[in-house]
Amino acid sequence: MSDKRDYYEVLGVSKGASESEIKKAYRKLALKYHPDKNQGDAEAEEKFKEAAEAYEVLSNAEKKARYDQFGHAGMGGAGGFGGGGMNMDDIFSQFGDIFGGAFGGGSFGGSRGRSRAVRGTNLRVKMKLTLQEIAEGVNKKIKVNKLVNAEGVTFKECSNCNGTGRITRVSQTFLGAMQTQSVCNVCQGAGKMIDKKPAEADANGLVRKEEVIEIDIPAGVMEGMQLSVTGKGNAGPMDGIPGDLIVVIEEVESDELRRDGEHLHYDAYINFVDAVLGDSIEIPTVTGKAKIKIEAGTQSGKVLRLKGKGLPIVQGYGSGDLFVHINVWTPKKVNKEEKEMLEKLRTSENFQPSPDHHDKGFFQRMKDMFS
Repeated sequence: MSDKRDYYEVLGVSKGASESEIKKAYRKLALKYHPDKNQGDAEAEEKFKEAAEAYEVLSNAEKKARYDQFGHAGMGGAGGFGGGGMNMDDIFSQFGDIFGGAFGGGSFGGSRGRSRAVRGTNLRVKMKLTLQEIAEGVNKKIKVNKLVNAEGVTFKECSNCNGTGRITRVSQTFLGAMQTQSVCNVCQGAGKMIDKKPAEADANGLVRKEEVIEIDIPAGVMEGMQLSVTGKGNAGPMDGIPGDLIVVIEEVESDELRRDGEHLHYDAYINFVDAVLGDSIEIPTVTGKAKIKIEAGTQSGKVLRLKGKGLPIVQGYGSGDLFVHINVWTPKKVNKEEKEMLEKLRTSENFQPSPDHHDKGFFQRMKDMFS
């Protein structure tokens, strides 16, 4: 289970908080722990980064929905800034405008005059996992074809905006001089231009390259769950912030076990004699095999519950259960000798159906199974 604090707790907002409430809460914390205000305070810097990480997820509709459903596990253990290695400049590049010019100086201040790094696009890949991989968690290496900065590319200050990323215009109105700012139309706000680049690079200095990325998949993930690996998407134009890699989980269906959330189900078939006399049988689990005892007089349809033999609960403690559904196999064909033996048993008192309160029907068994 992740040791990260809940993002809503970090910002001090409820799960139903609006976009403006989330932004307001982040701005309050960001101003409180701003590096310019807390120079040399390592704890304040960590709180500043923690708040930025929470805001980066909760201010993005897609990431917020994923976090609300799966918690930190939905971020792939690398959601937000903590796993992506983003530094202070990355935070100010992405969220600098949220400070509204509250800090004019310092190494990170003056956000209104800063250029804004352009973010790269996200990449989406599908990953197939077996039940065993889901049960134990797994480290996977995948090849991703992505945009990266070309080798040898260099950048220079944008001559149109002098590296600010913005164009300031002054116009005369009947109220006097009016100053307006707009994003630079040459560098698109990056504040940079290509200085030198190899022939194979595009206009942003990027080339497509295959990269091997290592991903830690937490135990208990589900079909359709999306994990976000921060900073492993396409590189940002003009040396900007890279996008994320979104990993969509696909579950390989098991030939023997059926999944129901964190619980598993298995159909065990036993013969008539074993049902009458009892026996021990071997059944599959997600991590191997297990032996279970069949009591004498077991009825078809009985469900045995093996606690903790299911799948780990993602974003939680413990595991689900494995439910073994007992099916007494009725022979479709018998030979003459077997038929004669069965005919003798047909009228035996012990072979007449005589259910009592211990022999529950299907609906009661289903109710008990999940109670």
